[in-house]
Amino acid sequence: MSSPYALPIARLIDELCKLPGVGPKTGQRLAFHLLHRRPEDARSLAQAILDATEQIGTCSVCQNLTDTDPCAICRDSARDGSVICVVEEPRDLAAMERTGEYRGRYHVLQGAISPMDGVGPEELRIRELLSRVQGGGVREVILATNTDVEGETTAMYLARVLKPFQVSVTRIARGLPVGGDLDYADQVTLARALEGRREV
Repeated sequence: MSSPYALPIARLIDELCKLPGVGPKTGQRLAFHLLHRRPEDARSLAQAILDATEQIGTCSVCQNLTDTDPCAICRDSARDGSVICVVEEPRDLAAMERTGEYRGRYHVLQGAISPMDGVGPEELRIRELLSRVQGGGVREVILATNTDVEGETTAMYLARVLKPFQVSVTRIARGLPVGGDLDYADQVTLARALEGRREV
């Protein structure tokens, strides 16, 4: 069946639908939104996409996405280099930074172990993490992977491979969100909240 749209519009919708979470209806809505903008807005968006894809690389130290190597966080001498927080993705690092509480360094795995998706430890930046720890000066590795099956599997694997290095390996506490009601929490969340309790 032929598209009811002119070829450039149909192509734009197809390209937008390749983005995660964008289906045909959302792709269509985004395409028409872009078509109602000024041409210079479209050029600016296209240039931002090109700049990001051409200028962003991976930090040789922490494996985060960056436009400089090493990245700004790894170059920051005010950061505690003896503590490494391990996250799955760059967006997880950004979430940790938004808290304003963590002043150590990071390591981005660029994913999580997921046998169902064909992602094993070899596909992640684990070798680079082990090299950093082996290099000395690291006293603690904080495992801040997600609490889903893949994140838990990754954390358990990392805890095992880091054991010979004689560093403290910790896991971020999980539990109830601020303002959350106990009766809405699932059993696993409540169990994690109990495990992560501390003295008051």
